[in-house]
Amino acid sequence: MSNEGNKKQFWKRNAKVPGSIQHVYGAQHPPFDPLLHANLIKAGNRLPPATPGKPKKATTFQEFESITSDAWDVGDDDDELLAMAAKNLNIEVVMETANKVIENHSKQQERQRQDEATELEQTEEDTQEEVAEGEDGDGDEKEDEEEEEEEELGRLGEGDVTSPEVSFASQSSPYADGRLVKSKSEAPIGSPKDAAGEHAGLHRQRSLPHRPPVIPLVARMADQNTSGTPAMTEREASRLDKFKQLLAGPNTELDELRKLSWSGIPRQVRPITWKLLSGYLPANAERRESVLQRKRQEYFGFIQQYYDSRNDENHQDTYRQIHIDIPRTNPLIPLFQQASVQEIFERILFIWAIRHPASGYVQGINDLVTPFFVVYVFEYIEEEVENFDVSSLQEEALRNIEADSFWCMSKLLDGIQDNYTFAQPGIQKKVKALEELVSRIDESVHRHMQQYEVEYLQFAFRWMNNLLMRELPLRCTIRLWDTYQAEPEGFSHFHLYVCAAFLVRWRKEILEEGDFQGLMILLQNLPTMHWGNEEVSVLLAEAYRLKFAFADAPNHYKR
Repeated sequence: MSNEGNKKQFWKRNAKVPGSIQHVYGAQHPPFDPLLHANLIKAGNRLPPATPGKPKKATTFQEFESITSDAWDVGDDDDELLAMAAKNLNIEVVMETANKVIENHSKQQERQRQDEATELEQTEEDTQEEVAEGEDGDGDEKEDEEEEEEEELGRLGEGDVTSPEVSFASQSSPYADGRLVKSKSEAPIGSPKDAAGEHAGLHRQRSLPHRPPVIPLVARMADQNTSGTPAMTEREASRLDKFKQLLAGPNTELDELRKLSWSGIPRQVRPITWKLLSGYLPANAERRESVLQRKRQEYFGFIQQYYDSRNDENHQDTYRQIHIDIPRTNPLIPLFQQASVQEIFERILFIWAIRHPASGYVQGINDLVTPFFVVYVFEYIEEEVENFDVSSLQEEALRNIEADSFWCMSKLLDGIQDNYTFAQPGIQKKVKALEELVSRIDESVHRHMQQYEVEYLQFAFRWMNNLLMRELPLRCTIRLWDTYQAEPEGFSHFHLYVCAAFLVRWRKEILEEGDFQGLMILLQNLPTMHWGNEEVSVLLAEAYRLKFAFADAPNHYKR
């Protein structure tokens, strides 16, 4: 009886159940990593030894939860972890660490002043040489600008490095590994030389506010592999010509267009191709313009009819949730943080929710607008879109982008609406099918997750709800959707095999994890930030192989 009483008291104190599903950011929003704070305690600065003779107290579930809470919640303040670490440090360790920090900071400032003086002398010598050679006044202007910059650097260098301005800049500065850190305490700790170089670079960034913000690798939307590729290869040029010839005909052969599109669609023809493959535009070229005008007028008719009701009692909860979710959509890409873009998304999502009362708005649908919006912006611009200011577009172009995005998103959701109706039965079925499929194609992975009590619903729910958009960079999602548009039932059926191939792709990493929290952290933050077209193409090829083997024989993967 006493054991049962202890168990009841334990679970009463620790109310949360292991593995309970909570909101988690995707791979493009890496969670706070406590391992980075291991450098705070050097090898020589060991913690005070435990009292001899006392056995180590068993870890309670409450302690386990606090240690692994960042696997689910990224909203914790960094100071809490630092405070926990500080409690275990004695006074001597704290003083020794503080003295080292002060000493390193003094050396860093001195080294920075020497570098600035050397750079200034070099600049003056270069300027004198230019003047001696008969250069015009451009040299003097350059010298003045550089002197002003050095003075700015000097002023910033004399101040406290942890001032609000500098610390704010450090929160958004990407490091070499492509991961954003939330504060200086989370930054990689390197040699004083490296720190000085990073510090000087930070001040230069602050002194030149006209530079566009640096886009992290995970948020870049260039239609190429992240390693960089030539402007266009001969093969790519040939494929583009085939697309143009096919689209130029009076009646587009949609079957041929799907075959061409399966391996990816060139950026130049992606907008018109997506509209055709989604069923938004007719195959007959003569009817396209009239259909576009009619559908765009119809959408803005919905705006006039329904949008003013967003503050009514019946709809205010829906609108409030949309209004909360929009700023969270791709927060690393400046394009989606513009007020005019967020207003467009609010209108699209609210009108869709009003017109589909069976499901209404569900969190995750906001992500599904972004690929269409980006692709249809490319219809009007040539440059990269990450930092593009949409207010520079004509009003008519913006209205066209908004209406086209709404109708194509609606076509997509028509095929997977059971994912978003009450209790989301479509997702439940797909997750169960994924579990059965993985148990047949890779039993080792399946048994490994069973061993550590990882339920597929805990990680794959988001894969189905957001169509892998939280697991892949947006550039990869757009390439993935090229194939989804070309596949029959691509979003509703083929996506299952893509998810299976995606899971097995991380087989080695999964089998190396030896506990529940390690597996959950891995599966919810898979390292895809460097992915490009090649990786997505390999994933799609493996998914097609699985579909060919299992799609027409569903009993083959049932036990």
